[in-house]
Amino acid sequence: MVRFKNRYVLCEVVSEDPRCRQCIEDRALGLAIRDAIARVHGDYGLACCSISFTVKYLNAYTGTVLLRCRKDSYRLLCSALPFVRSLESRAQRYPCFLNTLHVGGTIRTCQKFLIHYNRTQLLRLLQNCTNEEERQCIQKSLLSCSLTEEQSQSGDEEEDDGTE
Repeated sequence: MVRFKNRYVLCEVVSEDPRCRQCIEDRALGLAIRDAIARVHGDYGLACCSISFTVKYLNAYTGTVLLRCRKDSYRLLCSALPFVRSLESRAQRYPCFLNTLHVGGTIRTCQKFLIHYNRTQLLRLLQNCTNEEERQCIQKSLLSCSLTEEQSQSGDEEEDDGTE
């Protein structure tokens, strides 16, 4: 049995309109990418890329997208991504573009890169704060979305249920 090797392309959707990220659907994104591949590389490029092309992960809040394609055709995919200029969702067209962050052989390497990338982005954000109030507000919002805090809150609720 032959194993087909894939490449995973990690991208982010960059748009000035914040509503664009909330309305993104993986199906619409896949169609826009396939359309761009067809425009840039023609039928040959579309046939090569669409063999195992899928949108594996889409986070509409952060605009993070993980695409999978065959190892042989990932360069065709990466060269067509800058030509995605808008996404159509719910009969509206949102201007945006895809910024390629990383190309990896496994989903795990892309996850590791994304963690590292988000940490550096947060450090840049904290360094660009103009005053201490902004810095504390950002740190407070980061701590409020922590997993450990959420688990401790659910543990408190369990203790309350046990004492009644």
